[in-house]
Amino acid sequence: MDAVTRVLAIRHGETDWNLASRIQGHTDIGLNATGLWQAERMAQALAAEGIEAIYSSDLQRAWQTAAALGLAAGRTVVADSGLRERCFGAFEGTTFVDIEQRWPDAAERWRRRDPDFGPDGGERLIDFYARSVDAAQRLVARHPGQTVALVAHGGVLDCLYRAATRLDLRAPRSWLLGNASINRLLYSPEGFSLVGWNDSGHLEAFADDGAEPA
Repeated sequence: MDAVTRVLAIRHGETDWNLASRIQGHTDIGLNATGLWQAERMAQALAAEGIEAIYSSDLQRAWQTAAALGLAAGRTVVADSGLRERCFGAFEGTTFVDIEQRWPDAAERWRRRDPDFGPDGGERLIDFYARSVDAAQRLVARHPGQTVALVAHGGVLDCLYRAATRLDLRAPRSWLLGNASINRLLYSPEGFSLVGWNDSGHLEAFADDGAEPA
């Protein structure tokens, strides 16, 4: 029987563009002060999980989040561009309101989760799904029976959730996915399966203790 790999899929911490509801995509935005705090709390929560490998998107908001985990777990972080967020082309830097006003037809296709839609200069949803899930599978398949952390983006984790639950790309998202949340999957040669999703207790616990970010 093939050994099953434990996967900790982690969304990056908060950025100023998250707060402003601006589309980031491949635009390389770093963490804000709250995001750095979130990354530290996530890292402390996972320090004793026995992580054998940490892979991260090469965009700095994910890389900074992964670096905190690497320090806490005593592991070197390896960057992989396959874990990048979806490229949103002309949409990057804009808000949802901007998109609806400037490109109403494109906004409608995006809202309907049309798999063949991609913003001007960006990725089609179906291509992004294939790229991100293939990258995740390629990386975790190197570590049968071990625990691996993947630090990436909301879009990438959305794809992993769908892969693990066999949910169609067109289905609307009905699950939460917070910054610096911990999401637990298993991986075997049959693919991903879901264990737990959007665990943010490490942030709530510290906040309850008064350890708010400066």
